[in-house]
Amino acid sequence: MAQTKSTAAKRPRLDNRQTNAQEDDETPSVFNPKYRVCPYLDTINRNLLDFDFEKLCSVSLTRINVYACLVCGKYFQGRGTNTHAYTHSVGEAHHVFLNLHTLRFYCLPDNYEIIDSSLDDIKYVLNPTFTKQEISKLDLVLPKQSRTVDGILYLPGVVGLNNIKANDYCNVVLHALSHVGPLRDYFLREQNYAKIKRPPGDSMFTLVQRFGELMRKMWNPRNFKAHVSPHEMLQAVVLWSSKRFQITEQGDPIDFLSWFLNTLHRALKGNKQPNSSILYKIFLGEMKIFTRKMPPVELDDAAKEKLLATEEYQDQVEHTNFIYLTCDLPPPPLFTDEFRENIIPQVNLYQLLGKFNGSAEKEYKTYKDNFMKRFEITRLPQFIILYIKRFTKNTFFLEKNPTIVNFPIKNVDFGDILGMRQRDKDVKDTKYNLVANIVHDGDPKKGTYRAHILHKANGQWYEMQDLHVTEILPQMITLTESYIQIYERSSDPS
Repeated sequence: MAQTKSTAAKRPRLDNRQTNAQEDDETPSVFNPKYRVCPYLDTINRNLLDFDFEKLCSVSLTRINVYACLVCGKYFQGRGTNTHAYTHSVGEAHHVFLNLHTLRFYCLPDNYEIIDSSLDDIKYVLNPTFTKQEISKLDLVLPKQSRTVDGILYLPGVVGLNNIKANDYCNVVLHALSHVGPLRDYFLREQNYAKIKRPPGDSMFTLVQRFGELMRKMWNPRNFKAHVSPHEMLQAVVLWSSKRFQITEQGDPIDFLSWFLNTLHRALKGNKQPNSSILYKIFLGEMKIFTRKMPPVELDDAAKEKLLATEEYQDQVEHTNFIYLTCDLPPPPLFTDEFRENIIPQVNLYQLLGKFNGSAEKEYKTYKDNFMKRFEITRLPQFIILYIKRFTKNTFFLEKNPTIVNFPIKNVDFGDILGMRQRDKDVKDTKYNLVANIVHDGDPKKGTYRAHILHKANGQWYEMQDLHVTEILPQMITLTESYIQIYERSSDPS
């Protein structure tokens, strides 16, 4: 009898344990780590979310384990008790946080993970991704306008870049490079450069990562706002240029472009070979430079002839590569016309390109010798960058040449500057179309820069000056004081 009582007493306890376990599995509670339904999702304020700035804690300035508060948009470190994120959640009653590294959502101070598909748009804004199929359609399919959280319409790829203080000279270069098709396509997919092995402790690769992130944000069709801040990208530029290029001081776009392309090339483990990186595949051309030393002017004819017969004064041929071509403008007129007004001089683009035809000689002076140089292009790249030299620096001040360059937008024939042998080979591949044009306005030191960009999918030109984006007629582009131009080889030879 005592035995049956003891077994009967044990039975209900066993049943109670089973039912409690079932309740724990079926009904979520705050103490269950698998609890995923959050009552605070309606407190998220997407208007305040901005993931363009450096990912560091707003209190401790650390970059380790940083979370974004999705209610006020601020960054805080940690998730456990006594961390800055935990203190913020208790003090301000802000409960939803996103880990900026793992892209996982958490509710604080309860400290459970939130899994909800309605938060995927926030995840995509922080880290946009593109498939190969989406990238292949960017220049072919007529683009759809996207809508921001505020209801503003914008076109992906044609978004303003924030001018932090005086970084418009960087912005125009980034705008122009974002519309160089193969370069953009390469950086839109992180997988293309993620496997490149760098030596231990080499942080130069962060420049590549920041540029890739900026490209993806500029072409993001699901942005919360119609502009992008290049803050992280420019921080990497300041660091790796050893403060040569600053956010707070105006600089020269051609210096920045040259440094940026060469630094990216080295960071992608490129070498002197033409196909060693995506940048050399796109922009690298080849030329011959013929150099002839000139005898001193004060010598008589007999002495000059004697010197010219020596080997030192013979033509020296050098094979070299180029990323961009420097075009020299003719000096502006010194005098006014009959109405006492300054004449705005004009010059044809083909006249400037005559420098590279292999026969035009240009004099170069050093402190003791004079040289005559000729340039002959032997191979044209897929994209040609032209630098129109507007600024001359003398002992006293910097002067700007206001000459306007007349150039066609489409079918610019670069065949005339090729060598004769190469011209016969590449007769079909010498026509180029303009894709980007950088303009300088104002005084040499205090002026501003703006960019003209062609959106290939809809064939429309846009003028972009920092945050301001407007449509522009192609006829208006030729009237500006062009400074840097990027031409793409025409895919249609006819």
